[in-house]
Amino acid sequence: MMERRKLGVALVGLGIYSDGELGPALKETSHCYLAGIVSGSERKKEKWKKEYDIPDKNIYSYEDFDSIKNNDSIDIIYIVLPNSMHKEYVIRAAKTGKHVICEKPMANTVEECDEMIAACEEAGVTLSIGYRLHFDPFNLEMMKLANEKVYGNVKRIFASHGLSTAEGWRLDKVLAGGGPLMDVGIYCVNAGRYITNLEPLAVHATEGQKKDKKKFANIEESLTWTMEYPNGVIAECSCSYSQYRNHLRVEAENGWFEIAPSFSYSGLKGRTPEGKMDIKPINQQAAQMDDFALAIMNNRPTPVPGEMGRQDMKIIGAIYRSMETGQRVET
Repeated sequence: MMERRKLGVALVGLGIYSDGELGPALKETSHCYLAGIVSGSERKKEKWKKEYDIPDKNIYSYEDFDSIKNNDSIDIIYIVLPNSMHKEYVIRAAKTGKHVICEKPMANTVEECDEMIAACEEAGVTLSIGYRLHFDPFNLEMMKLANEKVYGNVKRIFASHGLSTAEGWRLDKVLAGGGPLMDVGIYCVNAGRYITNLEPLAVHATEGQKKDKKKFANIEESLTWTMEYPNGVIAECSCSYSQYRNHLRVEAENGWFEIAPSFSYSGLKGRTPEGKMDIKPINQQAAQMDDFALAIMNNRPTPVPGEMGRQDMKIIGAIYRSMETGQRVET
C-alpha cells in the first residue's frame, strides 16, 4: 500500500504569526508541509527560501498569486494577512481550486464571511478558520469537563484576554475592523460557544475608559461584555490592548475548572478542585494544520469551518452595537 503524501501548504503573508508560529509548526507536521510562500517583500522571500528550502517556482508575489492554480505541489493556501484582506484573498484562493485556511477573525463583517463561504462552495474547496484552540488539549479538556457535566451543569463562564500593547495594522480600524475584540476578544466569544455548545441569545457591552485617546482614536482600547445563553448560563468577558489578561474559568453546580494562561500558543496550565490538569502540551498550529490536511485526504468536514467564523463575526457585530448604544442587543 502506498503511503499517502503530505499536502503542500502555501502561506500568504509572512508577518509575525507566519514567521514565529506557522512556519516553525510546519516543520513538525505529519500530514502537510510548507510548499510555497506569497509575499510582497523580496527580503522575506529570500529568508524563507533559504530556511525552508522552497523552490523558486513555489514563491509568489501578490501580483502573480492567482497562478498558484497551475502548481500541483500546493494543495492548501493559508491566508495570514490583515483582517480587511481576508475576503479578497480567500476568494482568489478558492478560484485557484486549492483548499483554504483563513486566520481569525474570518473577516470584518458577516457579509464578507458570506461571500467567502459562497466562493469556496462554488469552487468545491474546503474552507477552514484558524481556530487552533479547538486542537489544544487544555481547551479540549475544558470542553470535555463541560459537555460531560463532570461537575454538573455549567452555570457561569469567565473569559478574559488582553495584551499589554498593540501596534501596526491592528490599530487601524480599516485594516483590523475594530480593536482588541477582533484580535483577542474573539477567543472569549468562541470559548463561550465551545464550552456551552450553544449560541448566545443576547449580549451587553461596555467600552472601557481610554487611557491613550490618541492611540485608540478610532478603536476601543478595552471592552467588557456579557453573553446570555438559552439555558441561563452567563459568560462574563473582557478584552484589552493595554492590560495583559489570559484566563478561562467555568463554574458549575458542583465545582469549577479553569486554564490560565488559556489562549496562548504555549505554556497553558489548568486546574480543577482535584488539582493541576495533567496534560502534555502540543504544538497547536501543527495539530490544526494536520487536522485540516487529514480532513481533505479523508473527505470529511473540518471541525472549524467558515460557518464558525461567520457566527463569531455575527456575535462580535452585536457586541459592537451594544458598545455603541449602551443597550442589550439580541444576536
